[in-house]
Amino acid sequence: MALEICVKAAVGAPDTIGDCPFSQRALLTLEEKKIPYKCNLINLSDKPQWFLQISSEGKVPVLKVDDKWVPDSDVIVGLLEEKYPVPSLVTPPEFASVGSKIFPAFVKFLKSKDANDGSEQALLEELKALDEHLKAHGPYVAAEKITAVDLSLAPKLYHLEVALGHFKKWTVPSDLTYVNNYIRLLFSRESFQKTKASEEHVIAGWEPKVNA
Repeated sequence: MALEICVKAAVGAPDTIGDCPFSQRALLTLEEKKIPYKCNLINLSDKPQWFLQISSEGKVPVLKVDDKWVPDSDVIVGLLEEKYPVPSLVTPPEFASVGSKIFPAFVKFLKSKDANDGSEQALLEELKALDEHLKAHGPYVAAEKITAVDLSLAPKLYHLEVALGHFKKWTVPSDLTYVNNYIRLLFSRESFQKTKASEEHVIAGWEPKVNA
């Protein structure tokens, strides 16, 4: 029995995957584990009634497994690992939090209106820490094999690259060689190409937050 998942639809394009990094993380997990699934695209600005009945907070992603709807990408990823242990995507515990501060640092810098508030520097520090980790352990966070931590980082790094490139004309510094190689490696995977939102939808998704 195929699993069912609800993810964000692109704004203005209801038949296209939207710009939710947490939805993409869940989809990447399904793709990497080669689990068959049915994907429901949800227009979050006009949520269908049936969706509100299964997701009390109206949030995506939600996954239907064993006739139960399960919210939250952390919970979904853990559940998929438990039920479909092969191939394993378990991240060694000592690496589980690698890169975890990059996304909040990126959001802060993206929304920043003051070039001297330290938000760019804070993001660079996080990216440098990731670069050093990958230099010692790469090409993925846990060496040769892709794991859950990479699938969590991939959509976030994509948002970072697209949004900062568009709104700030900012790119990951070229001297962060390992991070740049890591980004290319993640983005070139078939699972990523299949589940990513288009750049225009990522930009449109951040627009109101940047101009708030």
